[in-house]
Amino acid sequence: MAGRTTNKIAWFVFTFLAIGVGLYPLGYIFGGKEMGLLLSKSKELLSDDLWNIGFYGHIIFGGIALLTGWSQFSKKLRTKHLYLHRNLGKIYVAAVLISGVCAVYIGFYATGGWVTSLGFILLGLVWLYTTIAAYRAIKKKDLQLHQGMMIYSYAACFAAVTLRLWLPLLTFAFGEFLIAYKIVAWLCWVPNLIFAHLWVRRKGLILG
Repeated sequence: MAGRTTNKIAWFVFTFLAIGVGLYPLGYIFGGKEMGLLLSKSKELLSDDLWNIGFYGHIIFGGIALLTGWSQFSKKLRTKHLYLHRNLGKIYVAAVLISGVCAVYIGFYATGGWVTSLGFILLGLVWLYTTIAAYRAIKKKDLQLHQGMMIYSYAACFAAVTLRLWLPLLTFAFGEFLIAYKIVAWLCWVPNLIFAHLWVRRKGLILG
């Protein structure tokens, strides 16, 4: 009984955070450029059209990926509404492809230099690879590989959430945004993938 209650609470928190951060890009769309991470960017970069396409492409479609991806882990949705599950999965894959490519591009301009850039670029590449692998696996009807890669894919996607949890804590701990941002460029996704690996092993999924 206690285990079931814990699972329900964990599922609620997971869903709440995914939806909450998934809607976060609306603040950038309606709030302008005087908020969030844009405050750390130079005026020259903010006026660059290609960078703006990359940035807004990343956050908008990344938000869509967060909003649709969590549903793929609902057993009830898969069993009772398989058609919806598949269509939401297709939306998720399309959103990841756009957001991931944009993420790799804007990663080269990340605040904090090469340490930050490398962290975010690798995150984008991992996100793209695992998502494409998950899609190819289901097309080949390899359900175990599909499920395993989707766990890794959404763990990378969920970095958008863990970044926003870690960043204020690290900024407070170090008293400086730049140091915190360099750390969070890695901390927001590496532990996620470790957790995903443990989850995949626990479920006994065969990858490859």
